[in-house]
Amino acid sequence: MDFFEFLNTAVTPYHTVDALKAFFRANSFANFDDVLEPEKSYFVSRGASIIAFRTPKQWNESSKFRIAMAHTDFPSLKISPNPDCFSAGVCTLHTEVYGSPLYTSWLDRDLGYAGMLAYVDAADGKTLKTKLFRGEKLFRIPQLAVHLNRGVNQDGLKVNPQIDFNALWSGASGRASEGEKNLFVKALEKELPAGARLIDFDVQLFDAQPANQGGFNDEWIYSGRLDNLSSCHAIAEAIVGAESNENDCLVACFFNNEEVGSTTREGAVGNFLQSVLDSIFGSFDLAQDDNSRSVILEGQSPNRIHTSLSSRLSSSIALSIDMAHAEHPNHTEKHEPNHAPLLGKGIVLKTNSQKRYASDLMSSAKLRLLCEQASIPLQVFITRNDMPCGSTVGPTVSANLGIPTVDIGEPMLSMHSIREMMAASDHADMIKLVRVFFCDKN
Repeated sequence: MDFFEFLNTAVTPYHTVDALKAFFRANSFANFDDVLEPEKSYFVSRGASIIAFRTPKQWNESSKFRIAMAHTDFPSLKISPNPDCFSAGVCTLHTEVYGSPLYTSWLDRDLGYAGMLAYVDAADGKTLKTKLFRGEKLFRIPQLAVHLNRGVNQDGLKVNPQIDFNALWSGASGRASEGEKNLFVKALEKELPAGARLIDFDVQLFDAQPANQGGFNDEWIYSGRLDNLSSCHAIAEAIVGAESNENDCLVACFFNNEEVGSTTREGAVGNFLQSVLDSIFGSFDLAQDDNSRSVILEGQSPNRIHTSLSSRLSSSIALSIDMAHAEHPNHTEKHEPNHAPLLGKGIVLKTNSQKRYASDLMSSAKLRLLCEQASIPLQVFITRNDMPCGSTVGPTVSANLGIPTVDIGEPMLSMHSIREMMAASDHADMIKLVRVFFCDKN
């Protein structure tokens, strides 16, 4: 899957999942329906989350799960339910902040709009349907000129998200437009089949500038949404390209809503991964009455392999993959001096004594050994003691499932900006690492 094409296509979490589905289908992954076959590949989605997995040749007493996790969402501005505003002869859209974007980066940018629409068609009028869409027009949030905000360069720009994030989307035809309602809804209905009626929408703005290579030697990648589409791409490439693992089940999990805490049906706190693992393990387990669902274990001894899912998970391992803070050349003081990852110098192992990351002694040691054996460069990151530390899906999944987990990432700059930056070589290293992880026999 071309990385730049993926970055340019996955402009919302819905589009991310749609692109991943297309990639998995093109590589012989089938929709999961609770019936498994050996050495086959499957995927299942829930909203803007998706899980893909590959079954082993056989399931035995030493078999385990190898799970790699990322998230499909990213900081953005969502169009509010009643967005229409009118000011200074312009139709504007009121937005709601999703996650924690770097506010100033959203100003004076070409902004696209995309998302999911829920509607009923003209013939039925009752059954809800959905449509993924991406608008063709560009919007903008202009900031005040320096002449009208004289101290901005000395005092810094202060952004009030309630006032300053109304997006300009259309010129009004006159003062009568001030009384018009549902203008944006009417515009969205043009995306639907003829006669369909829009019931609701989940639409967000996004950076419309395509991903590009940068740096004098084209060593860097500039794009929106690198956090965390880069991790999604690496995992997808790795699970498709990994050699078959005879005994272990390979799982790629892509969660929505990490940027707002993961406590949703589609998030890491929800039961999506647990339910999929339950179904997989149930198909593996010969001890159940329906032996037809246990084709992988045909001919094996039920007493020899019958264990609980929790015991299998405790002997399994997971990679929580999210972007990491590279040392900023203009602000080196923001990093702990001995733990400052550099662009282009390899994978970042993330640890935190307050357990904001899931890495522990043994999971970190296993990662170190894996990188050493595969000749993959590794860096270590901790935050300064006088600065708060972010988190990932890792601690939540590790705590809920009892699976040893290590947090890793690719170093980047401008995290949560509308336009981010990373090194191309680090992404290649991440794909290699996850592929080696899936193939590992230890």
